[in-house]
Amino acid sequence: MNAASASPSGIPPELDPRPWLALPTPDARAVAAALATEEPDETTFVTLARAEPAHWLEVLAQRAQALTRRQFGRTIQLYAPLYLSNYCSGGCAYCGFAADRSQVRHRLEPGEIDRELAALKRLGFEQVLLLTGERTPHADFVYLREGVRAAARLFHEVTVEAFPMAADEYRALAEAGCTGVTIYQETYDPEAYERFHRWGPKRDYAARLEAPSRALAGGVASVGLGALLGLADPLADALALFRHVRALQQRFWRAAFSVSFPRLRPEAGGFQAPYPVSDRWLAQLIFTFRICLPETTLVLSTREAPAFRDGLAGVGVNRMSAGSRTTVGGYDGHAEDEGQFAVSDGRDVTAFCAMLRGRGLDPVFKNWDAAYRSVLPPSGGVPA
Repeated sequence: MNAASASPSGIPPELDPRPWLALPTPDARAVAAALATEEPDETTFVTLARAEPAHWLEVLAQRAQALTRRQFGRTIQLYAPLYLSNYCSGGCAYCGFAADRSQVRHRLEPGEIDRELAALKRLGFEQVLLLTGERTPHADFVYLREGVRAAARLFHEVTVEAFPMAADEYRALAEAGCTGVTIYQETYDPEAYERFHRWGPKRDYAARLEAPSRALAGGVASVGLGALLGLADPLADALALFRHVRALQQRFWRAAFSVSFPRLRPEAGGFQAPYPVSDRWLAQLIFTFRICLPETTLVLSTREAPAFRDGLAGVGVNRMSAGSRTTVGGYDGHAEDEGQFAVSDGRDVTAFCAMLRGRGLDPVFKNWDAAYRSVLPPSGGVPA
């Protein structure tokens, strides 16, 4: 993928969703054919995402559940996000951490990081996601790397969601114990991207778009992608995201991938989504991703309400956060800031696990698939 070879619209041709957005509204025959195909492509994706929900939503849900169980059994991987810092150099119009927000700014110092990690460990977590704002002197690469080292001493899987980095920085993170990088393009629409990223390094569309490739080239084992649904045309962003995942899978065939579905939520600045996404369509989108990417991990966070999360657990989604805090720290009881966005599912870990078990699902705190990949030889074959 080469952002430098972008189409006139500004998006690389291999990600451009526009040729498929002009397809006619699918009829019953087209939807049935899409469900029957063994090689889902862009036409399949758009057909299923635009199928009339009154007639097809339950069918899509059943297919998504069957594929989820075939690939992942009844397990739901659990993880916890840990915000290390809310300092940020970005001007994202939609984010509570933006540099012009009147947030109480704070970063966790080494002792505080250790206490937060210990609190998460006591809750049973083995997968932790470390987050910061865009790169600042308060939370730079060295600070993040030390946070990764601290987490890697306690946790089986340490993922980072921070700022785009160079390949050598990603390599250093991997050597420190980072097993994955999550980075959302936010929107694949270059004009919307420029409009909502008002200043700062995040304004560089191409640099962010290439970050997953740099992470994988730097030796990070897994990458999580997503679009912030509601910033631009949701179907266009979803299709570009699908194409992005497929392009990376073809190039980095040994890597693991996940897709998240963050939907714009209320934040400190009161930003309203230009393209609101309904519960019904978000569910249909998740089913579509599961059908078209049957082996890819699909993630749903506590941004979403309990009833919605309960209904999607194991029906497309196979990885979820629980008991989350979006404040800096927050697990050890010392958070002072407002948080990046509102948490809609406030259940603690015990209550969430009880819900999963009540639905016949198994909450899993350790990602055994990642553990298996860690012992694969360079060829990708089975170890002798």
